[in-house]
Amino acid sequence: MPIEIRELVIRARVEEPQSGQSGPAGTSSGGGATSSSQPDIQQIVAACTEEVMRLLKKQKER
Repeated sequence: MPIEIRELVIRARVEEPQSGQSGPAGTSSGGGATSSSQPDIQQIVAACTEEVMRLLKKQKER
């Protein structure tokens, strides 16, 4: 029996690391970590968007 999800709420909170604190990779410089993680975040967002669009297209075909 199929399950229909009428509403899906996803919440995310992203915070920039404060200077002087070490990040998860052990980097202590705030400027270097931010510039290197920006492309990673964009790739993740692009991949998520593609997946959502694929699922919506698949749902519409039914």
